[in-house]
Amino acid sequence: MQIAVLDACVLYPAPLRDLLMQLALGDLYRAKWTERIHDEWMRNVMANRPDLSRQKIERTRALMDLHTRDCLVKGYESLIPTLKLPDQDDRHFLAAAIRSEADRIVTFNLKDFPSGNLKQLGVEAIHPDHFLLSLMAEDSAGVIAAVCRQPVEQIEDLGEDIATRVHGRRSSPRLSRSSNPSYPFWIATHSS
Repeated sequence: MQIAVLDACVLYPAPLRDLLMQLALGDLYRAKWTERIHDEWMRNVMANRPDLSRQKIERTRALMDLHTRDCLVKGYESLIPTLKLPDQDDRHFLAAAIRSEADRIVTFNLKDFPSGNLKQLGVEAIHPDHFLLSLMAEDSAGVIAAVCRQPVEQIEDLGEDIATRVHGRRSSPRLSRSSNPSYPFWIATHSS
């Protein structure tokens, strides 16, 4: 089973975050993140979505941690100074991947994780489209089931590539990087 550290940039858009959570809950891969990763995506959502309260975003965080088996990576901080990446602020993602024995970092920011720096450590940076396609190759029924659990409007936001795989049409991979994260699935279905 793949183990993947999720970059804050893929946790920011609610539709993608929700799909990645559904896939992890379906045991299609093991999702990993740190408190620092949580802080980063949450800070960006709150900066761009003043209509969402901190309490609702904290609830999303808590539900992610509660329902995703063994997701929080700890004890990675001592590795950070030993790592080299173009953006020194991204070393914590790689350190978390090493500590959790993840084979992948799922990110939109591939240029920040050069394969030469990662390969020797047994880690690969992968775009969310390609990550989803790799999961599809391993368990297409599981991925389709996770996609079908998403609200229709969220599926549309994910871009055409998954629809292409599900419906058999060919197109280039392109996952929407939503700048408007709507209420996450977790909040909509688990609010008190």
